[in-house]
Amino acid sequence: MTSVFHTVSGRVRGRPAVRGVVAVLGIPYAEPPFGADRFMDPRPRGPWAGVRDCVEYGPVPPQSAELPGAPRWSPGDEDVLSLNVWTPERAPGTEDRPLPVLVWIHGGAYTFGSSAQPDFDGTALARAGLVVVTLNYRVGFEGFGHVPADGEYVCPPNRGLLDQIAALEWVRDNIAFFGGAPDRVTVAGQSAGATSAACLMTMDGARGLFRRVIAHSAVGPVFAPELAERLGREVAAAAGVPPTHAGLAAASPQSLVRASDAVVDGYRRDPHSGRLSWDPVIFGPVADGRVLRADPLDLIAAGAATDTGLLVCHTTQEYRLMSAVGSCAGAATEEELSRFIEDFGLPESLSEGYRRLVPDASVRDIHLAVYGDLMFGEYSNRLAGAHARSGGRTFLSRFARQRGGTGPGVYAWHCADVPFAFGNLAEENIQFLIGGPPAPSDHGLSDRMVAAWAGFAATGDPGWEPVGDVPQDTVRVWGTAAPAAGPDFWQDVEALRALWSTFTYRPERF
Repeated sequence: MTSVFHTVSGRVRGRPAVRGVVAVLGIPYAEPPFGADRFMDPRPRGPWAGVRDCVEYGPVPPQSAELPGAPRWSPGDEDVLSLNVWTPERAPGTEDRPLPVLVWIHGGAYTFGSSAQPDFDGTALARAGLVVVTLNYRVGFEGFGHVPADGEYVCPPNRGLLDQIAALEWVRDNIAFFGGAPDRVTVAGQSAGATSAACLMTMDGARGLFRRVIAHSAVGPVFAPELAERLGREVAAAAGVPPTHAGLAAASPQSLVRASDAVVDGYRRDPHSGRLSWDPVIFGPVADGRVLRADPLDLIAAGAATDTGLLVCHTTQEYRLMSAVGSCAGAATEEELSRFIEDFGLPESLSEGYRRLVPDASVRDIHLAVYGDLMFGEYSNRLAGAHARSGGRTFLSRFARQRGGTGPGVYAWHCADVPFAFGNLAEENIQFLIGGPPAPSDHGLSDRMVAAWAGFAATGDPGWEPVGDVPQDTVRVWGTAAPAAGPDFWQDVEALRALWSTFTYRPERF
């Protein structure tokens, strides 16, 4: 199989085949979003002459994160809107049969991350019969910060989502050159990437660009416009510029990254700053009424995406990861737990309900369980239920694999499911996520998850029954028989879900 491919912008050369898969990395799908294009809609990439070497990942978008095994952003890097394609070598006589396509949207609190993270390598999924695409999109202020209208400059909100749509348009126009079927596209994502995918399900601009969605650990809800505006003013103040288009455009990307980090640090240091004091995420999709009409949960419940197949998954101990890496404030006392419940407007009875489920759980255990379910577990379950009740074909799964005993312990925490679904357990940089080198049973679990993703992308069937009238009646639980690393409140699903029955998600305002 040749490693040179055509695109509408010009020819590209990928890496030589490895394990029967060709990787073409760092293909630009839009013009660099800086200069006159800063804070604006992405523009399609113009043509280039000759053959462009695409053997390395493209530059990452502006951010301060340093992720294991992934490149850092360097001030001056501007060509950040690129994507990567993995395509399997084809047996003679099968080249004219297009393969289903899986497009991956990375997470990272809408603030960091890139398609170059080692757990997102698409080789194993391509070997399972898919053409795999991963992409970069604008994060942080560049992608989601509020920029006021200023005369001729009307900067759209949700620029990161618009980048994702531009990448999907590139897939529509180009993926056939790589052996993919443009009419059999599945969008997959985790965390912020999962909620991005849920948003895309409801957005007019994404209509017709994909048929199915895989959403792992969707986080919700999205922001109300007033919150985005307030946080935009705070970032501008921290950067020392007026909260106007002219002021913000005059600030370098590096200064807005530093200013955003300063705003986050200020909330972390102030325990009286409400919900943002616990784990400050200051960027995200905005329910602006135009680009994104409302929270995707509400729109999906109203039937906005019944023609899109949906596969939902969440882990059972999501926030254990945030605690382990120190990104969230802890609650070690009953007083702190009560303040957490109050700050998020949760039912006062919620913590006692969790305590009844696991009587020997500590305050810290309860806090992390409630926080993880609030942000990910319950929101994910409601997405599945809303889609099923509106008439959509919906599948639900839960990642419960833990590792305890005498070796390295690890919880079924946020992000732990991703290397299993991508088939990348041997990658050294993800050993922290899965608790050390994988056991034989882990490889078996990974094989089953890869097959589920591949099956869903190919046929709409991951290998178990879709959700019926009750969202919990058909759930695939991903796990192993290893000893548990800690308390798991998801042992009694019906009782746990009942604790949330009076809580309503609304776009974040404060």
